[in-house]
Amino acid sequence: MLVYAPAALLLLVFCVSVLHDRRKFSNAVVLGLAVLCALAAWLYRLIRSESSSGAVAAWALLTLGAVAVLLLTYFLFVNGVRMLRKEGRSPSNLLSLGAALAIVGVVALLAAAVSVRSPALIAVAAATGGLALYFSFLFLCFVCYAFLYGRLRVRRKADFVVVLGSGLIGGSTVPPLLASRLRRGRAVHARLARRGGSPILITSGGQGPDEKLPESHAMADHLVAEGFPAHLIRREDRSTNTEENLRFSKAIMEEAKPDYRCVVVTNNYHAFRAALTARRMEIRGQVVGSPTAAYFWPNATLREFAAVLVDYRRINVVLCSLIVLGSVLVWWTVR
Repeated sequence: MLVYAPAALLLLVFCVSVLHDRRKFSNAVVLGLAVLCALAAWLYRLIRSESSSGAVAAWALLTLGAVAVLLLTYFLFVNGVRMLRKEGRSPSNLLSLGAALAIVGVVALLAAAVSVRSPALIAVAAATGGLALYFSFLFLCFVCYAFLYGRLRVRRKADFVVVLGSGLIGGSTVPPLLASRLRRGRAVHARLARRGGSPILITSGGQGPDEKLPESHAMADHLVAEGFPAHLIRREDRSTNTEENLRFSKAIMEEAKPDYRCVVVTNNYHAFRAALTARRMEIRGQVVGSPTAAYFWPNATLREFAAVLVDYRRINVVLCSLIVLGSVLVWWTVR
């Protein structure tokens, strides 16, 4: 059982880290490493047992991995086409389709390197494959922990519920995506009120160049029209992005109550990255998500993952450089 010690240690580190602060991307990576170590230990024990089950398990994993890649590629391609039809051809809507084409390109490059056996092509394939494995691992960590984070309940009382804006239809109408956030915000507010508190709901969003009024005002009007008490709403109407949403809302909360606690509401695909931003800005509260249309979720998740990679660009550049350096060593060996 000693082979499982690294996985057990990583799992312990993960649990302690989550209890200390669940809003860390390192939690996702440590959990992923724990699962990877546990899987490696399991395979090691099977192979060392010198039974046929080890070989069967290895081939089963390879087959499962190949089938998963094929299904993922198909799913991303179909989702990408659907996004183009429903949401238009903006660059952000091309992520699903681009990911599918990238997977096909990596597989084709690896196959070409195996068949041609050119030292230069092998080195390029090694670098591409290494980078693909690295980003795939991070993406799986991100998706799995984001799913887990979204299911961790906010148990403490809170003084504020902050609902983040997301744009208006026709410059004045709350779209379904934002209406979903407002419904979740009302539900969170009602749950907190039942615990004996009287939290304030902050609608957060400024006025875009194509909008007739600030998002926060349209959000507040939407809530009041649905019966939410107007005197429990504060409007933050200067922000233009998530970071400003949180910064300006934080100023409102600190002015009203310096030792505040809050719950931030956004959509489920955006909740984990918003939590990372909230932690970086030292906001005292957790983030919860509202449901998102199924077809929109994959593309939005890829966009959130790309944004997280940019937020941690320094460590990513270092690790990617090491992978590329390893491919140069491969070229030096096989030339």
